[in-house]
Amino acid sequence: MLILASNSPTRKTLLEAVGMPFSVITAPIDERAIEHGLTREGATKAQIALALAKAKALAVSSARLDAIVIGADQTLSCGALDIHKPDSRETAKRQLLSLAGKTHQLHAAAALAKNGEILWSTVDSVELSMREISDAELDAILDLEGEAILSSVGGYRLEGPSVRLFQSVRGDYFTVLGLPLLPLLSGLRQIAPELFLPAMPQ
Repeated sequence: MLILASNSPTRKTLLEAVGMPFSVITAPIDERAIEHGLTREGATKAQIALALAKAKALAVSSARLDAIVIGADQTLSCGALDIHKPDSRETAKRQLLSLAGKTHQLHAAAALAKNGEILWSTVDSVELSMREISDAELDAILDLEGEAILSSVGGYRLEGPSVRLFQSVRGDYFTVLGLPLLPLLSGLRQIAPELFLPAMPQ
């Protein structure tokens, strides 16, 4: 049994496209509390993403010992800015204006757990350069995006109209979407190769 310990619609869509059956169970962890503690200890945003992915996988694995659990998380780093998923259109606009004309990094991590133990993990980073943008154009993009931007770190979606915000992206597209998919599939092949075989008839 395969479980995704994330309520991200994008991660769910990516896994569905792979063609392996899985279920979704949201991990009962306090992400911000974990992040604040790690930040005080001097952890980088990439290290925080990895720690959160592991915490999610372990939280669900401890209750579902029979399953392979995928934990995933994504963080954003841009100098001293502290940016998370926006809770409103206004927050999204404020964050996007703070990123305009700058280069920032997205860090996407994934971890695999079984029987309450982490068996595999990885983190990947992508560099994105955002162009300068006017208030009017940003408002138009936010109108097109609607509520979708509230599920994305930074308040944008490269797979949506907010791709207009960018000059360049250097790195893996799946990492931008929040899941280092190809390394994850490699990890799953190591741990559970049977997931990639056709189902046996009953």
